[in-house]
Amino acid sequence: MQKTINWGVLGAANIARKFSMPGLKAAPSATLLALASRDLDKGRAVARELDIPKLHGSYEALLADPEIDAVYIPLPNRLHFEWSVRALEAGKHVLCEKPLCMTSAQIEELCAVRDRTGRHVEEAFAFRNHPQWTKVREILAGGALGPVRAVHGMLAKQFFDPQDIRNNPAEGGGAVYDLGSYAVCACNMIFRRPPSRVVAALETDPAFGIDRLSSALLDYGDCHAAFTVATQSGGDGWGSQQQLSILCARGWLRLDFPYSQVRPTACRLELGDSSGVGAFPTATFDFEAVNQFTLQGERFSRLLLGDAVPAWPIEESRDALRIIEGIFASARSGGWQVLPGR
Repeated sequence: MQKTINWGVLGAANIARKFSMPGLKAAPSATLLALASRDLDKGRAVARELDIPKLHGSYEALLADPEIDAVYIPLPNRLHFEWSVRALEAGKHVLCEKPLCMTSAQIEELCAVRDRTGRHVEEAFAFRNHPQWTKVREILAGGALGPVRAVHGMLAKQFFDPQDIRNNPAEGGGAVYDLGSYAVCACNMIFRRPPSRVVAALETDPAFGIDRLSSALLDYGDCHAAFTVATQSGGDGWGSQQQLSILCARGWLRLDFPYSQVRPTACRLELGDSSGVGAFPTATFDFEAVNQFTLQGERFSRLLLGDAVPAWPIEESRDALRIIEGIFASARSGGWQVLPGR
């Protein structure tokens, strides 16, 4: 029986070098075997830094490597679809950074490639692997707080570098694609279905041409979600400002660091039951610092090895992109946008 999954990485992007590849190296069921870089000098430096045994000078060469089982793709957003398709067709499993594709139509095509090749593909939302989200699912499934009525979320950070991909609309920049994807993913996880319609307001940076302050209301029928994301607000530290609260029929939940944790950080889940008042919790759950990227690499590898672990089908990524497309369409029209059904 195979004991670990051999991983290859396409490109030495910052998120891969600093976070995802070190995370993979620490995952017991993963072996970081190869890196592909079109800049060989940069590739050699990163391979030495992270002690990666094999270096390929092209993405094609890594995909042709018979020792590689799974590929992690941290390339620019516009390249995610192309290289996910090529990796699947080369017989590799794929973990691709968000957004998985630039359009929901591309994800429909990717679903067809996945089904044809029999390989597994996921969008890399590392936060879904954090134990706090396991606890959220457990509490909501337990029913003590009653059904979820509303979700409120916020993510904000100051991104002013003109060279930052987040400030390039052609590369999928802007608050909704970069930060809003987290909020949308979390809302759909909580409600376990996509909304039927959305309405949104966006404020655009006149120089970069990206949405820098964006708010959306998601209508799930008998429940709602609202979020605001901003790329020129909040703090300017190593992490973004984040909040998430869940209103239930008989209480509430609040997470103080719910989404991306680029540095492992202790965090807390607060619960208020029907006896509570104000924002004072009646119970708290503390979580020690964990590396979300290691947890992600370990879970994905164990899934490929046949273990019974969670998985997130890319149909959920398609639903999320339909919401994002609806948000932009709503901002243009000034009204509600009905979303395609499943």
